[in-house]
Amino acid sequence: MGRLTVLYDADCPLCVHLRHWLLRQRQLVPLDLVPAGSQQARRLFPALDHTATLREITVVGDRGQVYRETSAWIVCLWALADHRAKAHWLATPAGQPFARITVLAAAKWREALKGPGQEDGHCGDGHCGVPGPPG
Repeated sequence: MGRLTVLYDADCPLCVHLRHWLLRQRQLVPLDLVPAGSQQARRLFPALDHTATLREITVVGDRGQVYRETSAWIVCLWALADHRAKAHWLATPAGQPFARITVLAAAKWREALKGPGQEDGHCGDGHCGVPGPPG
């Protein structure tokens, strides 16, 4: 695998924080971070369900592999030099429950941060902004 594209919700503070964290890490596999539902995402991946990419993290490999939810988080960690071993463990039967609980907790927190009425389609016009790093 030569590259991964991470589709993240640019209107979600947690997602944006994790985007910045990923960019600060040493990458063994380059990560391109693209706002989910944006014109760029739709142009790059016309066959994807872009409404679904706004609900759950989606990672696309350079050969068309699509990872969602827990698998997407694990493949992101796998791409990072300092976290590859942890990704291998999270992919095992012993690690998968921990990975799943973590993803579910993040999803609950994300829902609470977004509030009502912001669940879908906010990037559909292609005008998703990418907030700068905190501080």
